Amino acid sequence: MLTASDIAPVEGIDRVGPEHAGPLAAITADAFRDDPFNKWLFGGFDPMQRTFRALARHLYAPNGFCQILQEHGQGLAAAMWLLPGDKPDMAMSGMVQTYWGLLASGGWGALMRGKAAGEAMEGHHPGEPHAYLFTIGVAGAGRGRGLGRRLIQPVLDACDRAGTMAYLENSNPANRRFYNSLGFERVELFHARPDSPPLEAMKRLPR
Repeated sequence: MLTASDIAPVEGIDRVGPEHAGPLAAITADAFRDDPFNKWLFGGFDPMQRTFRALARHLYAPNGFCQILQEHGQGLAAAMWLLPGDKPDMAMSGMVQTYWGLLASGGWGALMRGKAAGEAMEGHHPGEPHAYLFTIGVAGAGRGRGLGRRLIQPVLDACDRAGTMAYLENSNPANRRFYNSLGFERVELFHARPDSPPLEAMKRLPR
């Protein structure tokens, strides 16, 4: 089963912890700024960035596998994963901070949409062990140069060596071709709520 030690280090790509929640969130929110589903969910950039920061700090960085790709000291791409066996749960204090931040910045509507989205996503995860890609994003300054592929490929290579499936929810139809090129295939489309843009459940079998 895939573990973090199976992922080969790559120059310019750093594994980061909770102390890098700010940069993880800044890159991710910039990348998702015009994403249809996340615009619906958060209703604005500030609640988006605050929620990504809280999730990075309290869930994905301490429990999972987070990376930042840097060039000349500038973070340009970021990814947040949960690997097989990683805990998908936050401590109560982290959960309270995450939901309170979303309520304070996005209002009651954003909080309810966020709760619905989380429940829908959790309900569609595969039952078998898998590497879950929560987010991968490239900041505006780094787009169009293959940085997303450079960031994700070492993890997918490790998935292949370990015989582990990878899974994600694609929230933007414009990214489907990119994920298809990496070996991800659609499992189903689903909606967090009837008024939400669809999420595309996609999985990649090991090669």
